[in-house]
Amino acid sequence: QVQVVESGGGLVQPGGSLRLSCVGSGFSFSTSTVRWYRQAPGKEREWAASITGTGGTTNYANSVKGRFTISRDNAKNTVYLQMNSLKPEDTAVYYCNAQIYWGQGTQVTVSS
Repeated sequence: QVQVVESGGGLVQPGGSLRLSCVGSGFSFSTSTVRWYRQAPGKEREWAASITGTGGTTNYANSVKGRFTISRDNAKNTVYLQMNSLKPEDTAVYYCNAQIYWGQGTQVTVSS
Protein backbone atom coordinates (compact mmCIF):
# COMPACT_ATOMS: atom_id res chain seq x y z
CA GLN A 1 0.00 0.00 0.00
CA VAL A 2 1.44 3.32 -1.10
CA GLN A 3 1.52 6.04 1.53
CA VAL A 4 2.97 9.52 1.81
CA VAL A 5 2.32 11.09 5.20
CA GLU A 6 3.29 14.59 6.32
CA SER A 7 3.45 15.77 9.92
CA GLY A 8 4.88 18.55 12.04
CA GLY A 9 2.68 21.47 11.12
CA GLY A 10 1.18 23.83 13.64
CA LEU A 11 0.84 27.39 14.84
CA VAL A 12 4.03 29.38 15.30
CA GLN A 13 4.85 33.04 15.88
CA PRO A 14 6.69 35.10 13.24
CA GLY A 15 10.40 34.42 13.48
CA GLY A 16 9.82 30.96 14.87
CA SER A 17 10.72 27.54 13.53
CA LEU A 18 9.03 24.28 12.61
CA ARG A 19 10.25 20.99 11.20
CA LEU A 20 8.00 19.08 8.86
CA SER A 21 8.42 15.37 8.19
CA CYS A 22 7.35 13.29 5.20
CA VAL A 23 7.35 9.51 5.42
CA GLY A 24 6.89 7.42 2.28
CA SER A 25 6.17 3.72 2.02
CA GLY A 26 5.00 1.13 -0.46
CA PHE A 27 7.19 2.38 -3.30
CA SER A 28 10.79 3.39 -3.97
CA PHE A 29 10.64 6.49 -1.77
CA SER A 30 14.27 6.34 -0.67
CA THR A 31 15.56 6.60 -4.24
CA SER A 32 13.04 9.18 -5.41
CA THR A 33 13.38 12.91 -5.71
CA VAL A 34 11.05 14.37 -3.09
CA ARG A 35 9.46 17.78 -3.33
CA TRP A 36 7.67 20.01 -0.84
CA TYR A 37 4.89 22.20 -2.15
CA ARG A 38 2.66 24.64 -0.34
CA GLN A 39 -0.73 26.16 -0.97
CA ALA A 40 -1.87 29.33 0.74
CA PRO A 41 -5.55 30.22 1.04
CA GLY A 42 -6.89 31.45 -2.29
CA LYS A 43 -3.63 30.77 -4.11
CA GLU A 44 -2.30 28.06 -6.38
CA ARG A 45 -0.05 25.33 -5.09
CA GLU A 46 3.62 26.30 -5.44
CA TRP A 47 6.84 24.38 -5.25
CA ALA A 48 9.04 25.19 -2.24
CA ALA A 49 11.97 22.76 -2.14
CA SER A 50 13.26 19.47 -3.52
CA ILE A 51 15.92 16.87 -2.78
CA THR A 52 17.28 14.07 -4.93
CA GLY A 53 17.24 10.43 -3.85
CA THR A 54 20.83 10.46 -2.65
CA GLY A 55 20.32 13.80 -0.97
CA GLY A 56 23.19 15.18 -2.98
CA THR A 57 21.22 17.93 -4.68
CA THR A 58 18.75 20.32 -3.11
CA ASN A 59 16.88 23.22 -4.64
CA TYR A 60 14.74 25.98 -3.18
CA ALA A 61 12.24 28.53 -4.34
CA ASN A 62 13.52 32.08 -3.97
CA SER A 63 10.81 32.78 -1.39
CA VAL A 64 12.25 30.23 1.07
CA LYS A 65 15.95 30.17 0.16
CA GLY A 66 18.17 30.83 3.15
CA ARG A 67 15.38 30.09 5.64
CA PHE A 68 14.27 26.54 4.79
CA THR A 69 16.43 23.42 4.64
CA ILE A 70 15.37 20.14 3.08
CA SER A 71 17.10 16.92 4.12
CA ARG A 72 16.45 13.20 4.21
CA ASP A 73 17.16 10.06 6.21
CA ASN A 74 16.73 7.16 3.83
CA ALA A 75 17.12 4.62 6.63
CA LYS A 76 13.87 6.02 8.00
CA ASN A 77 12.23 6.70 4.61
CA THR A 78 11.80 10.28 5.79
CA VAL A 79 12.33 13.69 4.26
CA TYR A 80 12.41 16.78 6.46
CA LEU A 81 11.76 20.45 5.87
CA GLN A 82 13.34 22.64 8.53
CA MET A 83 11.69 26.04 8.42
CA ASN A 84 13.33 28.94 10.25
CA SER A 85 12.60 32.66 10.43
CA LEU A 86 9.00 31.98 9.55
CA LYS A 87 6.87 34.78 8.18
CA PRO A 88 3.08 35.20 8.03
CA GLU A 89 3.30 34.68 4.26
CA ASP A 90 4.61 31.16 4.90
CA THR A 91 1.14 30.24 6.16
CA ALA A 92 -0.10 27.42 3.94
CA VAL A 93 -0.87 23.74 3.73
CA TYR A 94 2.41 21.98 3.01
CA TYR A 95 2.39 18.90 0.79
CA CYS A 96 5.01 16.26 0.14
CA ASN A 97 5.35 14.71 -3.33
CA ALA A 98 7.36 11.77 -4.63
CA GLN A 99 6.85 10.38 -8.12
CA ILE A 100 3.06 10.51 -8.67
CA TYR A 101 2.24 10.23 -4.99
CA TRP A 102 1.07 13.03 -2.71
CA GLY A 103 0.42 13.30 0.99
CA GLN A 104 -2.67 14.80 2.57
CA GLY A 105 -0.86 17.94 3.67
CA THR A 106 -0.04 19.54 7.00
CA GLN A 107 -1.17 23.03 8.02
CA VAL A 108 1.42 25.65 8.94
CA THR A 109 0.12 28.90 10.40
CA VAL A 110 2.46 31.77 11.19
CA SER A 111 0.72 34.36 13.31
CA SER A 112 1.18 36.39 16.46
